[in-house]
Amino acid sequence: VDHPFFLEKVWGKTQSKIYGPIAGEDYQDNQLRFSLFCQAALEAPRALNLNSNEYFSGPYGEDVVFIANDWHTALLPCYLKSLYKSKGIYETAKVAFCIHNIAYQGRFAFADFSLLNLPEEFKSSFDFIDGYDKPVKGRKINWMKAGILESDKLLTVSPYYAQELVSGEDKGV
Repeated sequence: VDHPFFLEKVWGKTQSKIYGPIAGEDYQDNQLRFSLFCQAALEAPRALNLNSNEYFSGPYGEDVVFIANDWHTALLPCYLKSLYKSKGIYETAKVAFCIHNIAYQGRFAFADFSLLNLPEEFKSSFDFIDGYDKPVKGRKINWMKAGILESDKLLTVSPYYAQELVSGEDKGV
């Protein structure tokens, strides 16, 4: 998401900042931004000419594995199930969710679940309570928790990081 080539294309929109205007401050519409990003990622293999060569030209198709990275893409398995698989699309598609940094989990006010355009059956996957006041105190939604629960496979950036995440309650979700 924050590759320099991408940043070059958004000058004037976000002043080359993807997550917020300054370090430690999020854009107020990040849920919308990353929700749309996840939905676009699901459409890409069906619509874009990603497999163009001398033998094949056209959209890649539906037999894919999506690799979702961190909370920003954690809605992808939820949208895959609710918007596609429920309609017979992407029937064999899978999602591998990779945790790069457990510290950033995509926590938002619990009332914001309604903004995600997901069925109520997903609400429990997002439900989260912690002791932090940001963004609100008490009950929240946690995108990373949902990504972990709804994906087909979990990955981390290294075997050591995987061991660290399961070494104690304070290390993981």
